[in-house]
Amino acid sequence: MIELALLMPVILATVLLIVQVALWFHAREVAEAAAREGARVARAAPFDSAAWQGEATGKATEIIQAVGPRLLQEATATTSEREPDERFVTVTGSAVQVIPLLPDLAFTITATAGGPVECFRPDNGGEDCA
Repeated sequence: MIELALLMPVILATVLLIVQVALWFHAREVAEAAAREGARVARAAPFDSAAWQGEATGKATEIIQAVGPRLLQEATATTSEREPDERFVTVTGSAVQVIPLLPDLAFTITATAGGPVECFRPDNGGEDCA
């Protein structure tokens, strides 16, 4: 009985740590999926589109709400351009915390996805996209 009383806190802490790592991993996957989908929308928008940022952040937020609104808390999506023809979406949030003894420990997650803007040119050598 004494051994069980001594080992139970260690076993409980180990189980909570495993659950915490699983929740962090799943929240990271949600953030990466949202960033990927937002970047897909951003890359597909035309060069002269003024609304690509709102559409991309809207899609990323939609994916977060559909896949894991409780897993990725306080999630925000932001857009950026690194080159004139490269667009990126960054999703930032925090994972659910199940370890009650570590309230100051933050499980912040950041995922970025993006790439060059898609440009479709006609076969006859038409004009450039930019």
